[in-house]
Amino acid sequence: MNNPSNKNSGRYNRVFVFGLIAIAAISRLLPHPPNVTPIGAIALFGGSKLRQRILSFFVPFAALLVTDFFLGFHVIMPFVYISFGLTVLMGWRLQSGKNSASRVGAYSVASTSLFFVLTNLGVWITSSWYPHTAAGLAECYLAAIPFYGTMLVGDLFYVTVLFGLAHYFMTPGLESKTLTVENTI
Repeated sequence: MNNPSNKNSGRYNRVFVFGLIAIAAISRLLPHPPNVTPIGAIALFGGSKLRQRILSFFVPFAALLVTDFFLGFHVIMPFVYISFGLTVLMGWRLQSGKNSASRVGAYSVASTSLFFVLTNLGVWITSSWYPHTAAGLAECYLAAIPFYGTMLVGDLFYVTVLFGLAHYFMTPGLESKTLTVENTI
């Protein structure tokens, strides 16, 4: 059955998906603090909210691939892509159960930590910057701690924005409740 509202829904979904890709891509190309982009948040959000699971992978991978053409390809790319793929899978886990702020925040911290562990392991494995010893691996992780901090702050910010906006626009009557509260102050 051809339902016009289904056609519009599909159109809005495509606009939303390509909008997320554009935001993620632009954020990587514009000047920003190290590792402060919405890619991780979009991967977690997409895994949690996009009904078509293939799209939840497509969105962050498309943004990464498009921008890697401009920023350059590097040997740790497989580690980066794997970490964001695992973040999408974490988002799938968010589909089950209530998405409280603390639960979403915990998943965000976990995905940032996963990225930190995997990508710095990739740096240690593929480069000659650190000796291939336990001490060299520890040195690699210690040197990367400032990048972890900035990424964590960025991911928590972007996760708050994405999940917060989704909650606001997807909760029936929330807008009128908010206006009622504001009108009573």
